[in-house]
Amino acid sequence: MGFNALPSPERLKRTINAVKERGINVTLVETKVSALALVKSLIPAHASLMTGASVSLQQIGFEALLKSGDHPWKNLKAEIVAETDLTRQAVMRKQATLADFFLGSVHAIAETGEIVIASATGSQLPAYAYSSSNIIWVAGAQKITPTLESALQRMRTYVRPLEDQRLKQVYGEKAQAIIGKILIFEQESPYLHRTINLILVNEELGF
Repeated sequence: MGFNALPSPERLKRTINAVKERGINVTLVETKVSALALVKSLIPAHASLMTGASVSLQQIGFEALLKSGDHPWKNLKAEIVAETDLTRQAVMRKQATLADFFLGSVHAIAETGEIVIASATGSQLPAYAYSSSNIIWVAGAQKITPTLESALQRMRTYVRPLEDQRLKQVYGEKAQAIIGKILIFEQESPYLHRTINLILVNEELGF
C-alpha cells in the first residue's frame, strides 16, 4: 500500500465528513500558503502557544515565523529553549501543555474519522487529548488512509522510517526514531468545551 498519494475528491469529502462527526473542525485548503494564513487567523493576539515537533509546521513557514519573533503571540517553546536549568526546563515543558493554543500535525487520518498521532516522548499528547483548550493540526491530505488499521500501518511502516532518516541527517547516525506513545483520537467530547481545528492541505505535506 502506498502512503503518499493524494486522495480523490470523493475520499477527501468522505474523510472530512467523518472527522467532523467526531467533534473536530476541518478546513480544506489547497496550498501551504493558505494553510499558514489560516493558522495565523485562528490565533488571537497575546495568546500563549506551544508547538509539537512537526515537519508540516516547518514546511508551511510557521516555525520560521515563530523564530523570527515577528508575531503577536507568547511563544512558550522559545522560553523553554532559552532556559538553561534542565530541571526548570522540564517543568516548563509540562506547563506548556496548558498553552492557550497547541499546534502540530498528525501521522494518519482514517476515512472513518479516527486520527493517529505517535510520539517518542508523549510530550504533546496531553495537550492534544485534554489539557489545551485550542488545538490546531496541519496535515497534508496524503495522510488519509482507508481504515484505522491502515492508519496505524502508515504510522509504523511509512512515517517512522522517514522520521528515522530525518533524525540521522540532523543528529547523526546514532539518532533513532522511536514510537513511545500512540494517541488514537476517536472522539472529542463536547463537555470539554475545547476547539480542535484540523487544517487539511490538498498537497503533500510532512510525512
